[in-house]
Amino acid sequence: MPGSRRNFLEAAMPISLALGLPNVTAAQSKSSTPSLPRQSQALVELFGLKYPIFQAGFGTSTTVPLAAAISNAGAMGAIAGLRIESAKDTVQKLKAATNRPFYVNILLALQAQNPPAILPAVLEGGAQVIQFSWGLPAREAIAMIRSNGAKFGMQVTSKESARMALDLGADYLVCQGTEAGGHVQAHRGLFETLPLVLEEARGKPVIAAGGIGDGLGIAKALSAGAGAAMLGTRFLATVESAAHPDYKRSLIGAKAADTALTMCFQDGWPAAHRVLRNQTFVNWEAAGCPPPGKRPGEGDAVATRPNGSKLLRYANQSPMVGYEGRIVECSLYAGQSVEMVKDIPAAADLVKRLWDEYGAAGGRKRKA
Repeated sequence: MPGSRRNFLEAAMPISLALGLPNVTAAQSKSSTPSLPRQSQALVELFGLKYPIFQAGFGTSTTVPLAAAISNAGAMGAIAGLRIESAKDTVQKLKAATNRPFYVNILLALQAQNPPAILPAVLEGGAQVIQFSWGLPAREAIAMIRSNGAKFGMQVTSKESARMALDLGADYLVCQGTEAGGHVQAHRGLFETLPLVLEEARGKPVIAAGGIGDGLGIAKALSAGAGAAMLGTRFLATVESAAHPDYKRSLIGAKAADTALTMCFQDGWPAAHRVLRNQTFVNWEAAGCPPPGKRPGEGDAVATRPNGSKLLRYANQSPMVGYEGRIVECSLYAGQSVEMVKDIPAAADLVKRLWDEYGAAGGRKRKA
């Protein structure tokens, strides 16, 4: 057995016991197929998944190849950050790349109207699952989804927001905690909020999001009652992600303490976000966290996009493949799960690895 695999199992066993999960030996992890808790079994059957693992919809760094690879591996892929003029075509390309489920993530706070103009385009493209965050969809949007035979989920951060989502008829909920990377809607930690949301959900599927980056985290979330786990930072650091290579390399070896929940990179969308503590952040923090107009280096172009336009220092956009310049000084979104990022694998290989880790951490042997 490779050293890294052996070390993971040795570390996972005592933690599994602390979580109340069954102890699984190395031999058992090789020979047994992890089972699913009842709520997870219901969720995978609802969506036609193999594993209760969801990719987070992390903006423009999501790609058709990434979402297709995750979905084809048996998890739930996602596409996000779509533009109205290309949304239908993008969804059609994803449908051509996989015959398995995926969802389209729509941030309502960035939409000029509700129902969002992009919704008809993605439904016409064939999207069967829509996920909303940062707002409540209008009833007209829900009617549009239902008329196309699609499902929808909503990101929630409290018992109250869970009730609002359920009152609108959401098919599932995504419970986000402050451990998450990117723009963070939550104000409390995941495992503080999750029991409240589960109580309100009354059996409706709930997906745990924030700070989950390996199979042990998935096991903890499912043990706490979630039907599935959502991972963002860990899938960002994959071959198929559109994140810039320097950005991906910055994630490797970083610790949870290397992230900050901040308002530093607010140009373009003034909302709290979790990022790596890079030089831009450190200089801004040292200057007293000044508001726009008084920030150090404000107006600096730190990177150039392929079309020649400039990415300014405090822009909320993260650097993508093809950008050039001081990439590591841009906004580098990362959740507290970043310390689980040790490499940049292919997405399908990562899904398999996560499930193997889940099995080692506490998955029970499936009954024949």
